[in-house]
Amino acid sequence: MATNPLSELRELDDAALTEQIAATRRELFDLRFQQATRQLNKSHRFRTSRVRLAQLLTIRSERRLTSNT
Repeated sequence: MATNPLSELRELDDAALTEQIAATRRELFDLRFQQATRQLNKSHRFRTSRVRLAQLLTIRSERRLTSNT
């Protein structure tokens, strides 16, 4: 999974952003499940998924703050 630059993530509309957040959360859940059953081979995917989720949530909160002012 290649990470998108932040500028590309900022170009997403609100619906696509919400969809990306949900997909990343599902991916993290699946990774935790694979780790628990000892089927996870690429443990670095945890970090990349967590960073991506943090970026998406930050963009969403920035939009909410700017729309309220």
